[in-house]
Amino acid sequence: MWARLSPFRDKAIAQGIPADDVERWLATARPCATLTRDGDGPVVGRFGGPLLLPADTPDPAHPFVAAIDLAALPADATDLPLPPDGRLLLFAFPETADNDETMGSVVYVPVGTAVAERDKHAWNSSDWDDYEAMFAEFPQGPLRATADVSLPCHKSVIQPGMPWGGPIPGHPRCEELVAVWESTRADIAPAGPLQIGGYADEEAIDNDPIAYAVDRAVKAAEAGWGDGPVSGDVSDWVLLADWQAGMDVEGWESSTAHWVIQREDLAARRFDRAFTSVFWNP
Repeated sequence: MWARLSPFRDKAIAQGIPADDVERWLATARPCATLTRDGDGPVVGRFGGPLLLPADTPDPAHPFVAAIDLAALPADATDLPLPPDGRLLLFAFPETADNDETMGSVVYVPVGTAVAERDKHAWNSSDWDDYEAMFAEFPQGPLRATADVSLPCHKSVIQPGMPWGGPIPGHPRCEELVAVWESTRADIAPAGPLQIGGYADEEAIDNDPIAYAVDRAVKAAEAGWGDGPVSGDVSDWVLLADWQAGMDVEGWESSTAHWVIQREDLAARRFDRAFTSVFWNP
């Protein structure tokens, strides 16, 4: 991972960013898995396909996006404490909503669990044709994984007295470092439509998308979402997955779904407590 980041290091230092600042930034790097429909990596799941759920799992309230075979993910592809096997099913509606509403969900199906095929359109209780047309454009097909590296894509954080955000603590040159990452990322770790772990990204980004997701999760909990404690501390949460929906769904360009989860819930395999936040700039 460190060797792959050498072009970033070299360019940052060439632009006059002090080496100490560059090394502190590189220390924040996280492994992630980039999932695409092409390439030569191992098949680790698929976009779409039949929706297979245990009998006691209610019909999800959002469209089915993808299923991930956790046993097929490359070893150490992420630093998340994911189960070693089983399937992770991701659901999302690629549109923004009220601050107190989750726009998706996650279902974990342990290996050996009896499942049955469900109606993938059950989420659309109103049978809205526009939404059915949108769902018809969801990507389909096998997903191949590449073990990648992820650096922060945001250049500021919300701080007391600074409603528009300020430099990330400990990283006074973060805006310049993010710009270097934007200019070198395509040669180091090209973005794909689906990412497991790492840092959240979206089309227009200043502050951390996870921070926005956490703020919405707290408001959703106050409105009745979830059945357990919800922390407002961003450090208690991680990015489970990112879906760049705008790459595939016409009319929803720039849309990105972020599935986030509290570290304690992830360790306990409480995927039902994952929260989904969507950025969309129509």
